[in-house]
Amino acid sequence: MIDNTLWVGVLTAGTAVVASWVTSRGTAGAARIQAQLAASSQQADRTRSARRTAYVDVIEQAQHMADLYWKVTDAQEGTDDRDRLRLLRDLRLRLRDEYAVLRHRVWVVELEGPQEVATAADRLRRATSANYRALEAMIRGEADAGQRFSDAYDPFWQAVLAFVKTARETIQGADITLANGH
Repeated sequence: MIDNTLWVGVLTAGTAVVASWVTSRGTAGAARIQAQLAASSQQADRTRSARRTAYVDVIEQAQHMADLYWKVTDAQEGTDDRDRLRLLRDLRLRLRDEYAVLRHRVWVVELEGPQEVATAADRLRRATSANYRALEAMIRGEADAGQRFSDAYDPFWQAVLAFVKTARETIQGADITLANGH
């Protein structure tokens, strides 16, 4: 009987040790998975935040340029030739500076991605070219340059709207992905 008691005690102790080991491995595995999920979620949050900031920066910069485009249109009307030329030259310099900022912000979007948004941002950047060329022609005194400038505004603004739409869809898609945990 003593031998059986000893064997039962050893078997019980062994079972407890194995059960404890299995439980600790399971707990450690669950903790590792939970840590990986938390790290993935934090990385996704950082990526979404960086993208959102980059997208907003491009939109704000496009709005700055649009405001200057309106000032060019205003300079066309109601000023004498000398004032008009001075205003147009000043606006050309300001637009060139604003374009440099836009170009930089588009590069940031290209880094942050995804490709669809980067492509839309680059289309927006390129949509400023017709306005700038028309402004140059206005300064040179070309007769139809003012109309070309006005005509170039709509394609620019459509590029802004396309960028906003693509950026919004990307951000909302990221929010859905985060909500689903993927």
